[in-house]
Amino acid sequence: MNQSINNTILLVEDDAALGQGIRLALQSEQQQITLCKTIKAARNMLSETEFNLLILDVNLPDGSGLDLLTEIRKTSNLPVILLTANDMEMDIVTGLELGADDYITKPFSLAILRARVNTQLRRTAIAPNSCIQLDGFSFDFERMEFLKNGQPVELSKTEQKLLRILVNNRGNTVSRADLVDRIWTDGAEYVDENALSVTMKRLRNKLEDNPSKPTYLKTIYSIGYTWEVK
Repeated sequence: MNQSINNTILLVEDDAALGQGIRLALQSEQQQITLCKTIKAARNMLSETEFNLLILDVNLPDGSGLDLLTEIRKTSNLPVILLTANDMEMDIVTGLELGADDYITKPFSLAILRARVNTQLRRTAIAPNSCIQLDGFSFDFERMEFLKNGQPVELSKTEQKLLRILVNNRGNTVSRADLVDRIWTDGAEYVDENALSVTMKRLRNKLEDNPSKPTYLKTIYSIGYTWEVK
């Protein structure tokens, strides 16, 4: 009996041998890999098909993958893993600042790639209806539309990541260390400990009626944060 596809992944890689190797390593009955070699082809695929993950080479024949990433982040929170040459540190820094969720430097182990892919798919696994309704709030993480009592709220990329983790784990405490790791990914070791506190403060100012005495975005002292279920 055929099993349904659970995940669709778009791979943008112009090295034919590497692209086929990655596709074969990730392809399964539950996981469909679409391979293309140019930014133009990737744009076409993204306009026609909804994907769960994008694996994007930075250096492509018709331009930089970072430019495509910038375009994507204007309208979508699609998880993106960058593939970069191991001597291109600025590509990594720039990619993370532009909203990439992870990066892998070439050459890399296919086993490591599979693990990174599975991590991103787990982190972003949500119900088919991505719009979450909670006590007067409406959070649509795919369309990046956030409402409080019917009024739009503008959230930064980092604020969206923090909010998404907390509401997807509402009622449970998420540790500060886990939040830093999941929001800033491999750049976590360079993130000031205060960055998470600042992001939480900004999020409370936008969502809470009384940010100094939050109703939903609660601090669990010495542990982390939670979205409290009423």
